Amino acid sequence: MSRVFLTECPRDALQGIKTFIPTDVKVKYLQSLLRVGYDILDFGSFVSPKAVPQMRDTHDVIRQLDLSQTNTKLLAIVANERGATEALSYEQISYLGYPFSISENFQMRNTNTTIEDSLALLNRLVEHATSLNRELVVYLSMGFGNPYGDPWSPVLVTSWVSRLVDMGVRRISLSDTVGLAQPKTITDLFNHLLQAYPDIVFGAHLHAKPNEAISKIKAAYAGGCRAFDSAMRGLGGCPMAKDELTGNVPTEKLLSFLTAQKAQNRVNMMHFESAYNTSFQVC
Repeated sequence: MSRVFLTECPRDALQGIKTFIPTDVKVKYLQSLLRVGYDILDFGSFVSPKAVPQMRDTHDVIRQLDLSQTNTKLLAIVANERGATEALSYEQISYLGYPFSISENFQMRNTNTTIEDSLALLNRLVEHATSLNRELVVYLSMGFGNPYGDPWSPVLVTSWVSRLVDMGVRRISLSDTVGLAQPKTITDLFNHLLQAYPDIVFGAHLHAKPNEAISKIKAAYAGGCRAFDSAMRGLGGCPMAKDELTGNVPTEKLLSFLTAQKAQNRVNMMHFESAYNTSFQVC
């Protein structure tokens, strides 16, 4: 039996919703997710309110969360040094997530900075997080392909992974940002990277159409991946996706697959069902 580490991503699920969700509603939903037993909860982001209006109340949200009855660790997304400083001011946050793209076009679209400037920022983030006993999770955007005409290949992905590892990054989540990944590519890439870097935690942050989710989960698992990001009901996904049906991998489908594989995880299904019902009160 294999232990699988799970990250639930309500931040990714909710950030694209245009109607502002009241803070107390967000807190209620996040509190229900904290009871489920996930390893990590990607709960919010410290980015420009103009860029992501839905997350403008992250400061208020974290101040209201009760972590006394959970072992789930909090992760917040940051896009610059100011955001990282704000996130690290909260002891409750164990992980910083930074979206790093091997596509120059997408890096500019996503964080309004170049790849080289992002690398310089990452160096500082690794130092800052390490000094405070926190950990950085780098989301390798465009990890499985590129719709913008930039170069992409497994060799290029491996080259960027090598640079990140040399900088001190120990958690890398390969992101199928716009749902391009083919199952064979997913399996082959995880298989190669896990063999080449056995001390690095590689996760799968997959986006997919509803009928493609299981095949992508299965492909990552077959490649040796044992860390998955997902969102209840498959909500969210990249706002750059060309197809509005492309969202996050649904947690319920991921859990169903893992149950069939007899893969160990910490999820309490009774609390999961309660949180699932609560999600309909949010969106």
